[in-house]
Amino acid sequence: MVAVPAGEFLMGSEDALAYRADREGPVRTVRVDAFWIDARTVSNAQFARFTADTGYRTSAERIGWSFVFAGLLPDDFPPTRGVVGAPWWRQVEGADWHRPDGPHSTWEDRADHPVVHVDWDDARAYCAWAGKRLPTEAEWERAARGGLHAKVFPWGDEFEPGGRPRMNVWQGDFPNRHPTADGWYGTCPVDAFEPNGFGLYNATGNVWEWCETPFSPARDTQRRVTKGGSYLCHASYCRRYRVAARQGLHPDSATGNVGFRCALDMT
Repeated sequence: MVAVPAGEFLMGSEDALAYRADREGPVRTVRVDAFWIDARTVSNAQFARFTADTGYRTSAERIGWSFVFAGLLPDDFPPTRGVVGAPWWRQVEGADWHRPDGPHSTWEDRADHPVVHVDWDDARAYCAWAGKRLPTEAEWERAARGGLHAKVFPWGDEFEPGGRPRMNVWQGDFPNRHPTADGWYGTCPVDAFEPNGFGLYNATGNVWEWCETPFSPARDTQRRVTKGGSYLCHASYCRRYRVAARQGLHPDSATGNVGFRCALDMT
């Protein structure tokens, strides 16, 4: 874990990249007490130790299926139900954290990649086992900014400084063409790119990360905040790979692009 010092920061965004419907704004000054946060999202190897120690079964394991990005399925994969409005998500029987792309896959060849297909309760169960907790949205955003002031990304305002990818997001024409200029199709290792100023790896891109905070306490107490975007984000339809961006998911949502990292009070 890395230490994030107490302090104030400008949270949210109202610029041209912001999604007003997601309630990214208004920009406000928020103070956060000092805390610890995982430098990396929880990996498959770490989650495997948790399940081996506790016998825990995730929601996707109990239900028997989860949603997998169609591009990660073999060409001869049988037809399955898709998501209305997002046909690139396919319902795959047998997909869960240890078979992230379905029965033909295994976590063991990606032990250092983030665990996926975990819902909010699964993430909280791991945190409890580890003696930690999920970060609040304010803590997550403070940590993801890495000490920078009102910047778009954890490293600054430029999407690819010097033409070099700094995070794992979709590179081509979504969802059909992905030239993988960043070196990855699907998830990447939890420490694949340079850390930010506080030492956090992959704060944006790769996988969405669960937070403790309700998405809209006044209107929607069920959905929880996820932050950071994922390997499927692309400016053409989802520019939520920014530190201020947010997404609300129901606690029982488990897909192949959602993971988490843990936080801890500093005492």
